[in-house]
Amino acid sequence: MNQTRLYLAYAAVGLIFVLVISVLAWAINTYDWGVALMLLAPFVVWGLIRLARALEGWAGG
Repeated sequence: MNQTRLYLAYAAVGLIFVLVISVLAWAINTYDWGVALMLLAPFVVWGLIRLARALEGWAGG
């Protein structure tokens, strides 16, 4: 297992999580139709978890 690859994967996942969740929360809070995005939120989180697992597999962790 390459430690550099693992740390790079962790950093990428953290950055992606913060960006996606921030944009989603901002849209839910700002727009009237944003309330409908709350139905989409669990699927977004599920997709982010799948992405994190895939990146961990890529890093060999």
